[in-house]
Amino acid sequence: MVKGLGGMGSLFKQVQEMQARLAQVQEELAAKKVEASSGGGMVQVAVNGQFVFSSIKVDPGVVNPQDKEMLEDLILVAVNEALRRAREMVSEEMSKVTGGLKIPGLTP
Repeated sequence: MVKGLGGMGSLFKQVQEMQARLAQVQEELAAKKVEASSGGGMVQVAVNGQFVFSSIKVDPGVVNPQDKEMLEDLILVAVNEALRRAREMVSEEMSKVTGGLKIPGLTP
């Protein structure tokens, strides 16, 4: 029975180490960013690894009050692509910690 407790202690230590590493990765992801654009670079969006947008830039040439729907579409495309890239980045970083093990709720 004592041997079993030693194994549990080791497992508990491994879990604690993984939790600490995951917290560190989450902090690092907050500092990393991905960018995406649409309309040939007319709309550019940047988002970090915690899915917080840091910038949205719109080329003045694309601003046309008569065609605001086009601008809205360009922004939407860029935002969705930036989010896709951020999810991919987060998934890659988290899989480094978990060894590819899929942990529900850990990655988007």
